[in-house]
Order: sequence, then structure tokens, then C-alpha cells
Amino acid sequence: MAIATSTASSPLGRPACEKDAKALQFIEEMTRNVDSVQEKVLAEILSRNDNAEYLQRFKLRGGTDRNTFKSKVPVVTYEEIQPDIQRIASGDRSLIFSSHPISEFLTSSGTSAGERKLMPTIEEELDRRQLLYSLLMPVMNLYVPGLDKGKGLYFLFIKAETKTPGGLLARPVLTSYYKSDQFKTRPYDPYNVYTSPNEAILCVDSFQSMYTQMLCGLLMREQVLRVGAVFASGLLRAIRFLQLNWQQLAKDIAYGTLNTRVSDPSIKECTSKILKPNPELAEFVIKECEGQNWEGIITRIWPNTKYLDVIVTGAMAQYIHTLDYYSGGLPKACTMYASSECYFGLNLNPMCRPSEVSYTIMPNMCYCEFIPHDPINPATISPDSPPRLVDLADVEMGREYELVITTYAGLCRYRVGDILQVTGFHNSAPQFKFIRRKNVLLSIDSDKTDEAELQKAVENATQILRPHDTSVVEYTSYADTKTIPGHYVIYWELLIKDPNNSPSHDVLNKCCLAMEESLNSVYRQCRVADNSIGPLEIRVVKKGTFEELMDYAISRGASINQYKAPRCVNFTPILELLDSRVISVHFSPTAPHWTPERRRLQL
Repeated sequence: MAIATSTASSPLGRPACEKDAKALQFIEEMTRNVDSVQEKVLAEILSRNDNAEYLQRFKLRGGTDRNTFKSKVPVVTYEEIQPDIQRIASGDRSLIFSSHPISEFLTSSGTSAGERKLMPTIEEELDRRQLLYSLLMPVMNLYVPGLDKGKGLYFLFIKAETKTPGGLLARPVLTSYYKSDQFKTRPYDPYNVYTSPNEAILCVDSFQSMYTQMLCGLLMREQVLRVGAVFASGLLRAIRFLQLNWQQLAKDIAYGTLNTRVSDPSIKECTSKILKPNPELAEFVIKECEGQNWEGIITRIWPNTKYLDVIVTGAMAQYIHTLDYYSGGLPKACTMYASSECYFGLNLNPMCRPSEVSYTIMPNMCYCEFIPHDPINPATISPDSPPRLVDLADVEMGREYELVITTYAGLCRYRVGDILQVTGFHNSAPQFKFIRRKNVLLSIDSDKTDEAELQKAVENATQILRPHDTSVVEYTSYADTKTIPGHYVIYWELLIKDPNNSPSHDVLNKCCLAMEESLNSVYRQCRVADNSIGPLEIRVVKKGTFEELMDYAISRGASINQYKAPRCVNFTPILELLDSRVISVHFSPTAPHWTPERRRLQL
């Protein structure tokens, strides 16, 4: 049978070119045979890692079938495999998880004991990730024609990396990808051309990187057909950067010079090839940016933009309204579903509304299982009560599940922590809506703060209040994304026993900083290195405010016997009630401490 060509239609739609046709055909083949592909993937993982120490503990004796695997290998969390991960990090090169050498650690945005989780990976995973990336534009081209006639303005960045005591790199998955040959030496693809040069993307200095990417985007403004970043928060940070730096950018464009703060030699060399005096463009930038009205600024500066390519699901949904303001309501495409542990799938309808985004899991990426999740009565997993896990092909429409994965790199029955809901099927492949990350209370960017971390931070901060005979009666929190960057807001009701010794404004500012110092390393990196989170704010409310909050909840049907103050709020009437009772406002006076080096784990 002849290979599909650019004129042959696919069940997904008419491909833009022969390369797209092959990609769409691959998607069809994988999604038609989900169960058999999953069975094959599990057998491959088990057979190739059969001599790894982790699998040998469970005495599979060469078995690669699902029943043997499920009956012998337990479902685990990160904390349960952390001792093995620490052995690898410390230099143990024996075959612990995988028969292939661990090439590096990918640092997760999730944390354990306040530090980023370390996810072991192997070299070939780069090819697997690249495969999923290669499917995104063929799908997008079905919905948005002509993307080969222009460029994408994507704000992409690397983050700080470090080495474990054993010498392995530890860095975020996107930093690993951008630094790989798969990205740096990618073949020319007219459908996937960026305005940002590799040199700017790979510059570790966030100001120089952002400045150069914004400058190049302005110079090529009429060629830009799509604007994006990984997360919605990242794109809003770029807009805020433009608000703060448009005068210097316009000056550089006018005179063909480069800001002296941009000192990276490779950036200076690559920009010199495109940066020429352009007074007309400079005047345009000044005209658009000097006023107070920034509504629709994206389409005003980049008038040919067809959509925004950003993640606006999960915690990022809080930025949709602001993105609409700056873009004039442009469509927002969420193209793929991935994590540090593994890349999972893609959105086959990328131009849908954010509330309708669903991801089709590609069954060749890893072996997937699902714990049925009841939001009212979440499953408790223990050796005495193992959960009933469901295979990818057996999930039910409308049900929520927690994702469990087994990867080629050696993670076995690992609980990722994502809660997904089945929204439909493409062929036999389920499509999932991302509901939330388990146990996450607050999130602004890539940070994830749970209730236990917030409680610990409040407890540490209240130590500062003790000399003033003051304590926190009750508290709640809110992720404020109306500011750019967003920041954590903590509402405190205080009990001040001696009004003559009440804590001063400066003391309460120090409480803000003490809370930040107590939060995990991902939060502190976002604050210090990435500038993607603003200073933490404490709003002190009047005495009796939380009683009013309880009265309000009871008036809406809450049980007085079971009521407890919510540790995070986002319901507008409750926020309005809290803000109407604020008597003082305080911010962290400085940034918290953060370095790329990890604390040594005590096992």
C-alpha cells in the first residue's frame, strides 16, 4: 500500500504535507491499537530491565505479562524509591532501575522534603520526547493553515543545573531538551521556525535571554504567526518585561545597537546579523507602549498572530482572563501533556476552548495504569489494601483517575500525582482532561505548595511573633495572579495579648520572609532566579473575620459540626469579605535564600 501523500486525507483531517501525513498516520496506528501497544511496551520494559536490581527484588523470573507484573510489583510513591535514587545520585553505577545507564536526573517541579524530586532518565528518552514533539505541528496544521509562511515568537528559557555528588547532571526536563542535539541541531522545518535564536534560549542569564528574545520578536514582528511560552505565566512575564523595558528596546532598534546589559558573546554575534538601525519600527514600538492602555498589545505589536501557544490547564487556568486582555481574546492552544517522569500525549483538537482541553495518551510512551479516584473519598494505599488499578484501554468515560506509570528508564508503577478525567476517546485511545495535581494548594508558576508546607511556613513565621506575645488565631491563603508576576497572599487573624507590645510593621514584614524561607526550593528558585513569583504578602484581618467566614459558609449549607477554615480560597465573595476586613498589609523585604545546589538528603 502506498504511503500517504500530502493530498491524501487522514481521519484527523487533510495533512499539510507528506511529512505531516506520516505523523498523522502514526497517531492513527497507535490510537487504534492501544491495548496491544501497551502490552508490547510493558513486555519491552520488563525484558530489557529484567537484570536491574529493582525488578529482581520482586522475583518476576523473566515474566513480562501484565498479571505477573501487577501481582508482584507494588505501586510506589517517590519517597519509597528515594533511597535507591539517592544511591544513584551518590555515584552508585550498578543497574538499579534500568539496564541502560542513567544519563542524568530530571528535576521535577514537585518536591520531597523541600527539594526538587530527582527523576532518573536514560539517553534514549530524548528520542522518545522528540517523537512526541514531532507530532504537534502536523496536528496544529490541520486547524491553522499557512504556519510555514512565518515564525513563532516563543519565550523559551533554560534554568540552573547542578551535579549530584556522584557527578550526574540534575536539571529540569526542558533545560535538558533545549541543551540536547535534538533541539540545537534540529533540521530546518518551515512549520517550526522561531524568532528566538538558540543562543538567547541557551543563555542562563534570564535578563539577557528575555531581552534578546523580545528584541528579535520586535524586529520580526510582521513575520510572527504565533506567540507562546511553556506556561501562561511565562508569557505574561514576557509582557511585563516589555512594559518595563520598551524604552531601551526602542532605542536599540532605532540606532541598531545592543543594550550593554547584554554581554553574552554568542548573543552579541548572532544579533549583530539582524540588528540594523530602524527608526520607523522604533517609533512604532514607542507609540504602542508609551500609553497606559495595554489591552490587545499582542495583536497590536504582532498583528498576524493567529493563536497563543501556552499551557492554560490546571493551575495555569487562573491566567486565562489576563491573557485574553493582552491578546484581544486570541485562541489559546494547549498542545501536549508531559512531566519530568515521562511525556504522555497530545491535544488532537488544539484550538478548542481552554475548558475543553483534553489530551490523548500515546500508548507507546510508557505503560500506564490508573487508580480510580473519588474526590469525596480518595483512595488510601497500603500493603494491606492494594488499589485496583485499571489499564489504559479500560478506563471509563467521565471517571477520574490518578495516573500511575512504568517507564523505559526504570520507574515501576510510580504514582505521578496527576488527577485526570476521561472526556472521550480517539479510536480506542482515551482522552483525558487534566483536573489537578494531588495535594497542591498554591501555585503561581512551576511551584507547587501543599497544605503541610504552608502550615510549616506559618508555624516558622509565628516564632517571630512570640516575643510580642502574639499568635496566629487562623489563616488562609490565595494565589494572586492579578499582579505580574503573581504572588502568594496569606490572610492572618492575630491574637495580640499585650497591645503595648504588638508586632511592628517591620516585624510582620520579617514574618513574610520567614514564610518564604520555609517554602520549598522550587518556590524559592522562582522567586530568586526566575523572577516568576513576587514577594509573599501577609494581610492582617480584623478580629472575628474567620468567624464571619464560618457564618458565610454555614449560610451556604456547610455543616457547623464539620466546618474548618479553608487553607486556600479563590471564591470571589470570600475574597471580598476577607479584603474588606484587612487592617494592615506586609511584604517580604528581600528575596529568600536559594542556590542551585541541593541539600544532602539524610536517609
